[in-house]
Amino acid sequence: MANGKTVKKMKVPHTFIIIFALIVAAVILTWIVPAGMYDFVKNASGKKVVDPATFHYVKSSGVNPLKIPLYIIQAFSKRIDLVMVILMAGSAFHVVTKTGSLQAILALGARKFSDRLDVFIPVLTLIFGLICTTQGANTFIPFAPVMVMLAMAMGLDSLTGAAIMLLGGAIGFSTGTLNMYTTVVAQNIAELPPYSGLGYRAFCFVVYYIVTNIFLIRYAKKVKARPELSPMYDLDQEAKASGDAMDLEKTGILDRNKVLPLVLLVITFVVIIYGAIALKWGMSEMSALFLVYAVVADLVSGASANEMCKDLIDGSKQMLGAAYIIGMATAISTIMNDGKITYTIVHSLSSLLEGLPAVVIAPGMVLANTIINIFLTSGSGQAVAVMPILTPLADVLGVTRQTTVLAFNFGDGFCNYVLPTSTALMGTLSVTNIPYDRWMRFMWKLFLIWLIVGCILASIAQFIHLGPM
Repeated sequence: MANGKTVKKMKVPHTFIIIFALIVAAVILTWIVPAGMYDFVKNASGKKVVDPATFHYVKSSGVNPLKIPLYIIQAFSKRIDLVMVILMAGSAFHVVTKTGSLQAILALGARKFSDRLDVFIPVLTLIFGLICTTQGANTFIPFAPVMVMLAMAMGLDSLTGAAIMLLGGAIGFSTGTLNMYTTVVAQNIAELPPYSGLGYRAFCFVVYYIVTNIFLIRYAKKVKARPELSPMYDLDQEAKASGDAMDLEKTGILDRNKVLPLVLLVITFVVIIYGAIALKWGMSEMSALFLVYAVVADLVSGASANEMCKDLIDGSKQMLGAAYIIGMATAISTIMNDGKITYTIVHSLSSLLEGLPAVVIAPGMVLANTIINIFLTSGSGQAVAVMPILTPLADVLGVTRQTTVLAFNFGDGFCNYVLPTSTALMGTLSVTNIPYDRWMRFMWKLFLIWLIVGCILASIAQFIHLGPM
């Protein structure tokens, strides 16, 4: 109350509004930033990459703002495989949570480790981290609400639950240990043996794992001791009042009816992980398996055919917000590509690197790739765009190609967990009802730490002449 007037608290815009504003900004940039292109050539492996010596400005291709709705719809079509994974996985997790199976096993673990956060959190982040050495964190979006329920049942906040999954996945994906979509593509373009430099990338994984868990455990203990310090305190209290939180005392009775859905879920994930690694499965196969699981697990749990159909729909409904965000976020990069400004930005940043002293060129590559990832969010797409430019630049400046790949991995990966254009981040925040601004209040310090660590690790890699080449 001020001068007899009630002061209204400023409402943070909905995630859809934030992303739509970025879409509009991208359209405006296509009319301001000069359009530029590279010529594409085939490298020794037959892969089409840009020729770094051929950048040239082209006729401006400003995007018509009236086409924004069309870009959003077309983006859904481009990412329909990911959208279907999220919808089908939503149905699968709805079934397993409806039976109480997942809550029971998580509650058992929570009761055992609620006072051992220094064990509980590192174990879970390690599991997510190891899986995401070959996968993206997108796969786990439907699992996020369960992690939030578990965290809140342990006296933590919803941010901790989402962070265990997201940050664990960030470590595995962004250090690029075994990632065939980023590391192998980048090494192929840089003419390095596939998976070479694995030992140092594994060392980077360990360093990031330790740093991230120290940050997360300290935060979790602080919130457990003083819940009001959480950026999500008011919203979490509302969730608890509405009965969305898990009760550890009433949950955790693991009878035979709850074991079978869990066993089937474990089998499903084992098959998905094996298929992705050994059989090169894509999102379509994952979607199909989640669909099969949802049907089979529901029926063996005693559901009728009509109930099973209703559960499929109800589970998918819970993921619609995440699906919308994926489509809208994808539209941003498409608009910039159609406006032909993506390569202009890449060219400008690479030109800045040329003026840096050799001693700071590796950290400079980390920062440059981080900025590029704001405009070019696809990991493999970014590799195709920047590695043909950075590789000869690195040769001239005396930076090893392996170090260049490492800098690309760090820049491409870690900022996905602060960017509102990241489908993994925004999808997770959507299904867990965590506003973007609350996440950033928690995350900004860790992101800066990640950047500093990445610059240091890239400098060390250059200092030891990380090879081969």
